[in-house]
Amino acid sequence: MIYRRVLRPLLFAQDAERAHERTISLLAQMGNLVRCSRPFTHLALRQEIAGIVFPNPVGLAAGCDKNALAVPIWPRLGFGFVEVGTVTAQPQPGNPKPRLFRLPEHKAILNRLGFNSDGADVVAYRLSLVQRGKGLPFPLGVNIGKTRHVQGEAATLDDYRASFRRLAPYASYIAVNVSSPNTPGLRQWQEKNRLRNLLTLLKEESECQTVARGHRAVPLFVKVSPDMAPEDICDVAEVVLEQRIAGIIATNTTVAREGAFEGLREEGGLSGPPLRERAITTLKRLYRATGGQIPIIGVGGIDSAEEAYERIKAGASLVQIYTALIYEGPFLPLRINQGLLRLLERDGFKHIGEAIGISSR
Repeated sequence: MIYRRVLRPLLFAQDAERAHERTISLLAQMGNLVRCSRPFTHLALRQEIAGIVFPNPVGLAAGCDKNALAVPIWPRLGFGFVEVGTVTAQPQPGNPKPRLFRLPEHKAILNRLGFNSDGADVVAYRLSLVQRGKGLPFPLGVNIGKTRHVQGEAATLDDYRASFRRLAPYASYIAVNVSSPNTPGLRQWQEKNRLRNLLTLLKEESECQTVARGHRAVPLFVKVSPDMAPEDICDVAEVVLEQRIAGIIATNTTVAREGAFEGLREEGGLSGPPLRERAITTLKRLYRATGGQIPIIGVGGIDSAEEAYERIKAGASLVQIYTALIYEGPFLPLRINQGLLRLLERDGFKHIGEAIGISSR
């Protein structure tokens, strides 16, 4: 109530990107004053996926803490895992401003940030400081993407590999972003042969690190677009199964302009409720195309326990939120987890795993 009546109006009176930067800065300062705490958990919500123990299924989506500035604070808000990034191999400023817009009447966000990133070296250094000693008491994903000025297939592969090498030692998993609409040509890397080449390379790199440095093989998740045609979704599923990729993140933002958004002329990706139906459809198609064999992280338009539960029943093992935090406040993840426990009990499920995919089978 305090957030909605007091804090949100103050934030919304500022430029969207400036308000975000100030919020992350404040959270970073708070994180410096506290130790990394263990997140909210419950036996009914705890899962092991790709060899990683997730204390609860609600994660922070990439795009919020792009440069890993506020990592220690997120579990105190109820998140079970955190995904930082997108991080590029080389530092880059992203697209010209303004590039982040609120659509309050739809509880939505439009962004064309374009992978503004401090670069892999800087982010790796920050993560090394956070993880001194025993490391983090919660899973940390690192989302990597293509440096904008890199052109050509060979150079792009090298660019992704450079990010992976630098960041994998600090990550519970690496999310391979091939679906942002704000980097020209990026989405072509969802095409079957290119995606196969990229994932093959990164799997080989992970195995090399395992041998050379004694690191465990870091699981790979691939983040996909909600705007793919059904046949393209099948191609992605085929490659993921073939390469034994750990998981899929469904989905990124959408460039579709449907219904109330047909007249929206600002370029960029929409997130929040306008993304919801496309994200759910893509999730269900991926779950069916993979036969439920590949864990999926559902993201896009999730703003309540009921919405998170719908994604789980559609086939998501985990969910992520970001846009809803802006509209609903910082303790939304805790409320979602508490709501999930009530919904599981209502439907007679003793564990969240029993509900995964029941509406898509």
